[in-house]
Amino acid sequence: MIQHRKGLVLDFGGVLTTPLLPAALAFEKREGLPEGTLLTGLYLAPEGIRLTERLERGELTQPQWNEAAGRLLGIRPDNLMGRVFADLRPQTPVIAAAAAARRAGVRVGILSNSVGLGPWDLYDGYGLEELYDAVVLSETHATRKPEPEAYRIVLDELGMTAEECVFVDDTEPYLPPAAALGFATVHAVDPARTVAALETLLGIPLTDKDPDRVTP
Repeated sequence: MIQHRKGLVLDFGGVLTTPLLPAALAFEKREGLPEGTLLTGLYLAPEGIRLTERLERGELTQPQWNEAAGRLLGIRPDNLMGRVFADLRPQTPVIAAAAAARRAGVRVGILSNSVGLGPWDLYDGYGLEELYDAVVLSETHATRKPEPEAYRIVLDELGMTAEECVFVDDTEPYLPPAAALGFATVHAVDPARTVAALETLLGIPLTDKDPDRVTP
């Protein structure tokens, strides 16, 4: 018998937003860069990995990252992070499912490897503090996924154990460390599949199944 979970921890970028990769590819096209330049330079090359991890830990500010990453890629650094992810939009099915879960009594938290909060704020307009029970951004805690401490912090803020919670992330390598702590995990690839998996794990409906229903 499935033991339904009572807590939900969501990644932000790529889970509550549209996918990151198409946004990055659109940025490369706008900048006239060969496809894959951004991924290779910032997320596969050792120097780029170090820069991004330092940003996520709060060891670099976003303007410092912009300058260093701009040099690495050979492009202008002004508002680089904002330009890279300019095409991200809210992933409304998952946001709505999270709201439905919370209305049903599930405690819902956010655990995000942050990209700096200024001058460009990835989280602006999402109402995180109002709509979720805990918001853990890596830069404010000097730890990042996949380090176990990052997951423990959000559990502490929710007041729950990993065995009570589901963890959702679009970055697959961040799932096994969560599972090792006791989370049920969902790899966010498609929003409809993510919501369906959450309905199973939480044991509650998260979507309006009646297409003719009119909400007053």
